[in-house]
Amino acid sequence: MDVFDEEYGFSERSAEWHVRERRKLVKKMDKKLLSLVALMYLLNYLDRSNLSQARLGGLENDLHMTGRNFNLLTAIVFVGYNLMQLPSNMILVRVRPSIYLGVCMGIWGFFSTIHGFTTNFRQILFCRFFLGAIEAPFFPGVLALLSSWYTKKELAHRFAIFYGGSQAGCMLGGLIAAGVLANFDGFLGIAGWRWLFIVEGSATILVSIVAIRILPDYPGNTRWLSDKEQKYAQWCLSNDVGIADDNNAVSVREAFMMVVTDYKIYIFAIMMHANALAQTFSFFFPTIVETLGFGPITTLLLTVPVWFVAFLFSLSYSYHASKTNERAFHIMFAMLICFLGNVITISTTQPALRYFAMFLMPMGAYPGIQIMIAWLVSAIPRPSAKRTIALGFCNTLANVSNIYGSYLYPASAGPRYFAAGAVVSIMCLICIVCSATMRAILLNEASYSHIAAVHSEVATGLDDDADSVSKTLIPKVVGRPVV
Repeated sequence: MDVFDEEYGFSERSAEWHVRERRKLVKKMDKKLLSLVALMYLLNYLDRSNLSQARLGGLENDLHMTGRNFNLLTAIVFVGYNLMQLPSNMILVRVRPSIYLGVCMGIWGFFSTIHGFTTNFRQILFCRFFLGAIEAPFFPGVLALLSSWYTKKELAHRFAIFYGGSQAGCMLGGLIAAGVLANFDGFLGIAGWRWLFIVEGSATILVSIVAIRILPDYPGNTRWLSDKEQKYAQWCLSNDVGIADDNNAVSVREAFMMVVTDYKIYIFAIMMHANALAQTFSFFFPTIVETLGFGPITTLLLTVPVWFVAFLFSLSYSYHASKTNERAFHIMFAMLICFLGNVITISTTQPALRYFAMFLMPMGAYPGIQIMIAWLVSAIPRPSAKRTIALGFCNTLANVSNIYGSYLYPASAGPRYFAAGAVVSIMCLICIVCSATMRAILLNEASYSHIAAVHSEVATGLDDDADSVSKTLIPKVVGRPVV
C-alpha cells in the first residue's frame, strides 16, 4: 500500500477529497469497463439462449430432431463449458484479460453464426459443444477482472449491472426473435430461425473486435488512466482489504491448493449450484410461456415484460444490497421469491396466475446469484490468483446443474412441469440454508479475529510502536465482515 501512496500521499488526503476523486475514477471505470462487459454479456446470453427461441421457429422439424434431442442440445453447452472453465481461469491468471476475453468472444460468435448453416442434429450438437467450451472463460474472467478494479462495497451493484446483461439479453432476445421470425422467414430462401443465429452471431463478432482494442486489463497498466489515477486505483483496492492486489503473489498451483482446501468455497459452490439449477427455466422460457396458449410470435413478445421487470428489480435490489453492505438476508429473501414463483407455477393452470408466477421466478433467481458472487469475492479478497481460480471453481460446480437441469423440462411434462418446479423449489431452500450458514461462519471468524487482535495489542502494549500498530492493524482485522 505504501508503494502506491509514497508519491502522491493519498493517505494524507481529506475524506472529502477521497469521496470526490473516487467518484470521478469510478465514473470513468463504469464508462470504459463496466458498460463494455455488460454489452458483451448481453450478446453472450443472446448466443446461448437463442436456441429456445429458434425452437418456436421450426428448428426441431428442419433438423429432424426427436425425443429429448432438444434437451441434449441445451445440456451439451454446459459439458463443454464445465470442461474448460477451471483450466481457462488458470490461464487467465497469467495472460492479458483484454485479448483473451475478446478473442474468445469472437470465436464463440463464429460458432453461434454457423448454427444457422447446420443441416442435421449432429452438426448443431457439435456447434453447441464448442460454443460452451469457448464461452467458458468469459463469465468468471469478467468477474475476476471487475474485482481487480472495484472495492468490496462497489462490487455488488457492478456485478448486478454486468449480470443484468443476461436479463437484457433475454428481453431483447424475445423482441429480436419475434421480429426475425415474423419478417425474415424465407428471405433468400433461408428459414427465420437460421437468420436468428446468423444475425446475433455476426453482431457478437463485430463487438469482439472492438472489445480487444478497448477492454482494459488492470489498473496498473491501463492507457486511459493517468499515472496518478493508476496508483490511486491500486491504493483504494489495497486500502480496502489491507493487502496489495498482486496477481503474481502466489503461483497458479499454490492458488489452486488454497482454493480446494478452503471449506468456505465449497459452501459458496453448493449455494451457487442450487441457484444455477433454479435458473434453468430460462433455457426453456419461451416453451413455458407457450403453455399459456398463445402462438409463437405472441409467446415471444410475452417474454419481454417478464425480463424487463426482472432486470429493473435486480438492479435496484442489488443496489440496496451494495448500499447496506449486507448479503445473506438479501439472498434469502430473493430465493424465497423464486420459491413462491415455482410453487404457484406447478399448483395451477390458470393463465393469469401462471404468468404472474413467471415474473417471480427470474425476479428471485437472478439477483440472488448476483449477490452471491459479490459475497464470494469479498470473502476471498486476496490473493487475486486465488480469487480468480475460486470464481472458476465455483462457477464450474454451479454449472454442472445446467447439464442435468436441462432434462427437467421435457415437452411431455407441460404445462405444469411439476417435477422441475418441485426440484427448483428445493434448490431455493438449499440456497437459503447455505446463506444463513455462511453468515454464521463469517461472523464467527470475525469474532475470533477480534479476540486475536486484542490479545496482540495487549501483548505489545509496552512496545513504543504499539499505538501505531493498533491504529493501522486493528481497524483492518476488527472491521465488520460483509455478511
